[in-house]
Amino acid sequence: MKNIIIAVLVVFAGITASAQDKNARATIEVDGVCGMCKKRIETAAIKTKGVKSAVWNVETKECSLIFDERKTDLTTISQSIADVGHDTKEIKATDEAYNSVHPCCLYRDEEVQKDHGNN
Repeated sequence: MKNIIIAVLVVFAGITASAQDKNARATIEVDGVCGMCKKRIETAAIKTKGVKSAVWNVETKECSLIFDERKTDLTTISQSIADVGHDTKEIKATDEAYNSVHPCCLYRDEEVQKDHGNN
C-alpha cells in the first residue's frame, strides 16, 4: 500500500511539473518604427499557433512573447513576423514582404527613420 501511494505521488508530481513548463517567455528584436508596425508585428505573432501574448515596444524594438513551446518556437514566430514585412534578428523579411508595408513603415529607409525620430 505504501508503494502505491508513493507511486501515485511521483506520477502526480511529474504531471504537475510538466504542466507548468508549457509556457515559455522570450524577447526577440524586431525592426519597425511606429504604431502601425506595432499592430502588424503583434498581430502576426499572436496569429502564430501557440503564441499567447506578444507586446512590441516601439522604442526598444523588442517583442516580449509568451508562448506554448509544445506548439511553436522562436524561429516559427520570427518567420511569421518576417512574413508580414518586419526583420527580426534571426530572419530578414523578403523584399516583397517588406515593400508591402505602409510607406511610413519602411524602417530600412533612413528618411523614414528620421521622420519617426529614430536616428
